[in-house]
Amino acid sequence: MGLSYEETRQKRVQENKKRLDELNLIHLSRSLNNLSPKSSPMKKVSKTRIMEKNMAPLTPVRRSARVASNPAPVYAEVRLPKIYSPRRSYGVARRDLSDRVYATEEERAYTIDEAEKLDVKLKEEGFPTLVRPMLPSHTSGGFWLGLPIEFCRSSLPRNDGMVTLVDEEGEEFQTVYLARKKGLSGGWKGFAQIHDLVDGDAVIFQVIKPSVLKVYILRASGLESSED
Repeated sequence: MGLSYEETRQKRVQENKKRLDELNLIHLSRSLNNLSPKSSPMKKVSKTRIMEKNMAPLTPVRRSARVASNPAPVYAEVRLPKIYSPRRSYGVARRDLSDRVYATEEERAYTIDEAEKLDVKLKEEGFPTLVRPMLPSHTSGGFWLGLPIEFCRSSLPRNDGMVTLVDEEGEEFQTVYLARKKGLSGGWKGFAQIHDLVDGDAVIFQVIKPSVLKVYILRASGLESSED
């Protein structure tokens, strides 16, 4: 005769209880339930101490016997007025160009034509020559005389140095030649002023020796005399 439903259920309960005892799960669950969560300790807030400063009693400032009878100085903020001074240029003087002379197109054409005629005769001597019309920057402005690259490469030194200018009377003038910039700098101003060079004049440079140039000047003012 088979077991009833209730007997079968009781048998399974006993078997499951036996397995739990073997695994010791019941004791573990009870021990976990007995454990109560610990509350985190509260941080104690430390009260800030307010230190009382022991203030020393005010005493008069020691003063020298020489100024003891003088009234005590009073320190107060004083605003000074702003002082505006005119701008100054350091090392650069303004150029006076009021006396600058400008040549006409007729004068330029005249001096260039006369210079080219003389240049043909000078070339017969076998020396390199260069015709250079004068501009305002050559005679009354920056006094810088730029020269053509081909002339500098073929007839002038490759490095910076001194170049001597010899005028038609045989007088010599030392000038500074800047090879990289291809032109005459220091000394050219003195030569131009002594010979009264102005805009429109033409100058012929003849290389008679290494670093020595013979200079011929054709005046723009010669146009008036040629018309007379």
